[in-house]
Amino acid sequence: MRDNHTNMEIEEIIRASMQMTDIPSPELNGKLKAALYQQEAVLRKQPVTHQLSLWYLPMVLNLITFSLLALFALLTIENTYLSYFAAGICFYIGVAGILLTIVGVKRTNIKEDITIRIKKRGVLA
Repeated sequence: MRDNHTNMEIEEIIRASMQMTDIPSPELNGKLKAALYQQEAVLRKQPVTHQLSLWYLPMVLNLITFSLLALFALLTIENTYLSYFAAGICFYIGVAGILLTIVGVKRTNIKEDITIRIKKRGVLA
């Protein structure tokens, strides 16, 4: 059999340690609060959302599409004049898409409308 006397001593030590209330000094408490407030201020200054503007995406996709169509026309059409004509039309449409996108950005609020906002994760978000 085991001796229950040692268990009682351990229980008394545990109860005594649980009853201790260590209160930090006011200076240490003030320093910790100041550091915490400073970290909160730094986190609040950071933007809550990250914005990714995609106003240029239609222009790039239009340019890639019509460049590939121009290349396809040059490679597949056997008549030289007709292939250059089709490639020229594709090139013209690609440049027109760039100009239309630039004019659309200048005249409308397209940059704000085509924006992805990613929320920041964290304590103060």
